[in-house]
Amino acid sequence: MGRKWGDRKDGVLLKDIDSMHYIMPLMYPNRCDNEAFLHVRVDLTNAGAYLERKNAGDPPYRYNLFQMVVTAVLKTVNLRPHLNRFIANKNLYQRNELTAAFTVKKIFSDRGGEALARIYAKETDTIDTIHDEIFRQISLCRSDRRDESTASMDLIQKIPGKHFIGCVARFLDRHGWMPKAVIATDPYYCSAVLTNLGSLKLDAGYHHMTNWGTNSLFCAIGLIKKRPFYDEAGNLEMRESVDLGITIDERISDGYYYAKSIRLLQYLLENPELLERPLGEPVEL
Repeated sequence: MGRKWGDRKDGVLLKDIDSMHYIMPLMYPNRCDNEAFLHVRVDLTNAGAYLERKNAGDPPYRYNLFQMVVTAVLKTVNLRPHLNRFIANKNLYQRNELTAAFTVKKIFSDRGGEALARIYAKETDTIDTIHDEIFRQISLCRSDRRDESTASMDLIQKIPGKHFIGCVARFLDRHGWMPKAVIATDPYYCSAVLTNLGSLKLDAGYHHMTNWGTNSLFCAIGLIKKRPFYDEAGNLEMRESVDLGITIDERISDGYYYAKSIRLLQYLLENPELLERPLGEPVEL
């Protein structure tokens, strides 16, 4: 089925929406002015045992928490499609693809460069296929090959008239006319952007969104460490856990929808066997 009037190459214009979600982009046109920060703490008791089982055969590329979070975020976005919406030029769109992006540090040093990795997911994907794709992406990023995003930015840097270039780029971005080659390599045109702050020995915290691009979901992953948990009787137990900091565009859905989506994400990570099921398979909370 071809594109209809108002659609973009990366999204379908949503017309049958309630009046509030029609008016919100008109009154509050900037994504950064409409950020909401959410925090969730995940009990990793089951996840730790799960990763031990997955790595028991000593695979060449070991399974880890980052792969679990990427898979859980993609499954959550797929099952909760409002999370895969974006607002551009004061219109609400449903994204055509399910994608996740993250930055790869080539070498862990002050002078180590960075490269951008992007995953295109399908409803049939599982943690095993996502694991393999993350390994492929990281291997490419850490090779001598320049990634397309870096090559594009290096080219733009050499063109004179940077202020004019910026104005043109923002115009194209706003109207959905940005070349597909740019969209394909820019993390801020993805369903979700993730950052593994735990790998840098940092706790999860707030990360801003951008008015550039179409991304409406940012997930920061913190340090794995023991934290206090209380049972219903008030008894305290120290358990391995991780904090996730999630920034969303509050204009694209309501608080109830977001709360249920965050509970689903937490449930998937605390019951990691569900990540072995296809991304499109429903989950009952």
